[in-house]
Amino acid sequence: MRAVQYDTFGGAIEVVEVPEPTAGEDGVVLEVNAAGLCRSDWHGWQGHDDAITTLPHVPGHEITGTVIEVGRKVSRWRVGDRVIVPFVCGCGTCPTCETGDYQVCPAQWQPGFHGAGGYAEQVAIPFADANLVRVPTGVCDAAAAALGCRTATAYRALTLIAGLRPGEELLVYGAGGVGLSAVMIARALGARTTVIDPDPQARDLARHLGAALTLDPAAFDHDNDLIEAVSEATNGGAQVSLDAIGAPGVPRQAILSLRRRGRHVQVGLLPHGAEIPMQRVIGWELAVLGSHGLAGHHYPELLALIADGRVRPDAMVSRAIGLADVPEALAAMGTAAYPAGVTIVEPGRP
Repeated sequence: MRAVQYDTFGGAIEVVEVPEPTAGEDGVVLEVNAAGLCRSDWHGWQGHDDAITTLPHVPGHEITGTVIEVGRKVSRWRVGDRVIVPFVCGCGTCPTCETGDYQVCPAQWQPGFHGAGGYAEQVAIPFADANLVRVPTGVCDAAAAALGCRTATAYRALTLIAGLRPGEELLVYGAGGVGLSAVMIARALGARTTVIDPDPQARDLARHLGAALTLDPAAFDHDNDLIEAVSEATNGGAQVSLDAIGAPGVPRQAILSLRRRGRHVQVGLLPHGAEIPMQRVIGWELAVLGSHGLAGHHYPELLALIADGRVRPDAMVSRAIGLADVPEALAAMGTAAYPAGVTIVEPGRP
């Protein structure tokens, strides 16, 4: 089968022929219908994620597909089922999974990181019964792929981690897939969102999806000026801030933009660390929280928001590409030339 692969971190990305995968006894093989192109996959290619220990490697962690092979211990799934793959697949049997926290399972498996991912015609997924989510009728492949990571990650960060409430002020850094999903989810929850992003097209899309205000960080001479603008726009600071970028200076800005007893949620990867203003965290009793994916058993609440039209992952999609276009597109994610919105990879596309 055809797959996107790289042999060295930061090296050439190519479309090659690789052997078709086989299902493990607790897993399935999917024909990949769509896979999201995500900055986390760019981080993996750059060597920023320790989960990738074997090269050559096939990336792609946001996946929806159709079951074409089922392992002998799998009971929930049949050939022909259309499913979403949460990007964190918990083992389903350890003490952590027994509490329902599949997203932080110590034996977790992530497609595109711990093993071959979805930038391929087929992909093998383990722990199928514990993790896979059925795609509801009427949800297109582009939307379903985003539910594997971006939209699901934003949902957990805002609802289960931050506890965002109606009427609260949300500050989002970054109008990529997670940030745009956060805008829609916040609107569905009755919160007001301010988005910070340097890309004018990304800011336009954020406003279209429900952001009350967008700010260009380049328009401010100093960080303190940006922080002051956020404070004024949110009537004294946000109750919740979300870093959906992962740039080293963002957590400091986001935390300093909170009002007293506010909550900061970090989902953007920070491979080189970041400065955290702990004096402010202590003095203002702020919460600094991490969020990592969404367990499959929490998807029904998110799918309900999609079913009634309050959250539309497909509205973020700006383009669809084939496997042949992935090498150039993945490399471009580290540059300012990457287009706004979400790019979906469709392996069946010429």
